[in-house]
Amino acid sequence: MSVSKRFSPTKVTVSFYVKKEAAQGAKEVALICEHNDWQDVALKPQKNGTFRGSITIPVGIKPSYQYRFKFTNEDGSVRYDNDWNAESYTKNPFGEDNSVFSALPEKK
Repeated sequence: MSVSKRFSPTKVTVSFYVKKEAAQGAKEVALICEHNDWQDVALKPQKNGTFRGSITIPVGIKPSYQYRFKFTNEDGSVRYDNDWNAESYTKNPFGEDNSVFSALPEKK
């Protein structure tokens, strides 16, 4: 799993990639993130078994956002997992960790 970002003066587009190994056979993968009150954002399956998708958020609202991935298996069961390569992690109210990405441009 990985994240890449593209900044403009007013927004940042964050792209998420879930590798085939991380998807572990899931038929659907969704991003859940605090930027939209934890509503599912479907990631698109790719021919090579990975999933990808992106979100766009305004720059300057928050310095960082929490997120997780929601995996739906063939039998309809659901599991949640963090980004294995997240920038950082923080505890959530359920005693688990959430992944975190920065919404600020890197200083040069």
